[in-house]
Amino acid sequence: MSEQFIATYTSGRRPNLHARVAPFRYTPCMCDHVPSRRQVISGGLALGALALVGCAPSQTRVSGPPSPVWPTRRRLGSVYTRDIEPTETIDVPAPRGIPRIMPRTAWTGTQPTLALANRMGRVERITIHHDAMDAASFRSAGDARQRLTDIHRVHTGSGWADIGYHYAIDPMGTIWAARPVQLQGAHVSDWNEHNLGIMMMGNFMYERPTPAALASLRSLVRSESARYRVPASRISTHRELGNTACPGDTLQRQIDMARSQRIAGFA
Repeated sequence: MSEQFIATYTSGRRPNLHARVAPFRYTPCMCDHVPSRRQVISGGLALGALALVGCAPSQTRVSGPPSPVWPTRRRLGSVYTRDIEPTETIDVPAPRGIPRIMPRTAWTGTQPTLALANRMGRVERITIHHDAMDAASFRSAGDARQRLTDIHRVHTGSGWADIGYHYAIDPMGTIWAARPVQLQGAHVSDWNEHNLGIMMMGNFMYERPTPAALASLRSLVRSESARYRVPASRISTHRELGNTACPGDTLQRQIDMARSQRIAGFA
């Protein structure tokens, strides 16, 4: 069975990858959840967060944290992160050239289960996400590799062909190849066809994306939109296609500013 068939069978309607498995609601994006102490102790921090999170509709959040209050300091894991004022900007270096992308083999030796996947065909849209998990303490490529491995484990454990996103960007600005672009992703319910998924590591309801990560995002969006001739009108964030908080308020604000400043790839 393909991911599309699994979603259709379980939901009884148009394929919806957000409705795969009970009792947990597995979804392509790690949004709107902070694990409890019991989840951390019983399953480990990363997997405890991944197993229970979901891109829940913003008006029906059940277990997620409250909306941010500006300004404040909030404890995330072992570090404190300051929320950003709504008008605060981040000085991001202008992207140059074609971005360097770490190959899939740099974080996993696995291959997608082709029998569960659909072909991508022509890329016609790009969608930006966050994974909604604290990444402020990341200091090395090893941290990013572990995050990708954990997400991959949950996605494939829920019956998917592979990790749901095509690319991931860590706080250091490294771009990681994830699901092969030749295969349709699993990252936006009802919008996966011909849609390239880019995920930024971090919870941008409470953290702010680093300048390095933002520079890499701009560079990747610029290069991939040019490669596949995707117009700016088809470059979206997850919340612009569905009822979700993803990719978080602070990242959404940076993308909106990139559009208003007519940054290449966003306007």
